[in-house]
Amino acid sequence: MSGAEITALLLLCTAVSFTPGPNTTLSTALAANFGLRRALRFVLAVPVGWGLLLSLCASGVGALVVSLPPLRLGVKGAGVAYLLWLAWKLWQAHQLSQANARQLNVSFSQGVMLQFLNIKAWMLALTVVAGWLAGRADLWARFALVLPVLLAFALASNLSYALVGTLLRQWLADPEHGGRRLRWFNRCMAAVLVATALWMATV
Repeated sequence: MSGAEITALLLLCTAVSFTPGPNTTLSTALAANFGLRRALRFVLAVPVGWGLLLSLCASGVGALVVSLPPLRLGVKGAGVAYLLWLAWKLWQAHQLSQANARQLNVSFSQGVMLQFLNIKAWMLALTVVAGWLAGRADLWARFALVLPVLLAFALASNLSYALVGTLLRQWLADPEHGGRRLRWFNRCMAAVLVATALWMATV
């Protein structure tokens, strides 16, 4: 793989990974409500799910999903519904103890599954396959180079957002403000998820 190709891949990963989206929003919200240790479960799930998704796209399954309207619609519909459900749970959480007990509980497997319900993730994986892998004689050798780069960016971006959420945790939980800070923070995060879901519905 040439230096120009590697540079282009790094620029793509930086632009896509560190801009707000469902993964980074949830990483921030989970860390703010539960702390970094609890958020790490989701943070680690993102690269695992993304790696599996990229592997499927490299093997040709991704093109099939996107090219068949019923499958594409199914992925999109399930993803939109799941994000809206998460947004509703986040909107309701206004105390750390309440959030910790019931309101927002995203397991590792749900974090992995979310990658498969994100039509944006499918399109990005297909872009990477088309630009760096497809039609190349050394496809799987290239895949062995591209995959760790993408996983590293997925981990770094979500961990960065989770650290921001952790830093905000004490400020958000200030008892003098009766949970108002946390409530409005969670509602802003919920609004980002809703906006993402609406965007996904239109692509």
